[in-house]
Amino acid sequence: MIKTKQLTYQYQPNEQVFSFPNIDISDQDDLLIVGKSGIGKTTLLHLLAGILKPIDGTITIENTNINDLKSNNLDKFRGHNIGLVFQNNHAITSLSVYDNLKARLFLSKQDIDTSKIDGLLQDLGLIEFKHRKTNALSEGQLQRLGIALAVIHGPKVIFADEPTSSLDDENCRIVIELLKDQANMNNANLVVITHDHRVKPYFEKSITL
Repeated sequence: MIKTKQLTYQYQPNEQVFSFPNIDISDQDDLLIVGKSGIGKTTLLHLLAGILKPIDGTITIENTNINDLKSNNLDKFRGHNIGLVFQNNHAITSLSVYDNLKARLFLSKQDIDTSKIDGLLQDLGLIEFKHRKTNALSEGQLQRLGIALAVIHGPKVIFADEPTSSLDDENCRIVIELLKDQANMNNANLVVITHDHRVKPYFEKSITL
């Protein structure tokens, strides 16, 4: 469950103040947030994930007002409850696919469940690359690894920042379906933030910034 109310953010004094529409989605609902470049899409994602702090307004995830959490508790909450699919690859290049996922579980203070890792890699078509270093993966494989890193710890919310903008139509469909499948398997909310209008048919709920 995600609720926001009267969110605003400003990067520097005298700069533009971003104001965002209220969000209210129930458990396991998906939400698409669309808008042109520069409108504040990534800013909103960073606010929802607790990476940025609003100058006004509230963000509630799983009945927790994340604005009220101190830094350590916010990091812990994010580590357990939030999965982030970034526009750019954030995997550790010196580690293999498998070790990246082990590290993600370790940072979330969860047991290293090898069968869980293998099952997820199988679902995402990465099982044959599990021992390959990430700098030897294709762009498509890195994108699927990004999804794996976002969901391996069983988050309650998955945020995806422009996951399809650089993809052709077929791979756009594949990535959105993978995200929705993983959200369903984890009983998680999926929130996709993008300027890519091709993904609209996959979502019943959407907000335009």
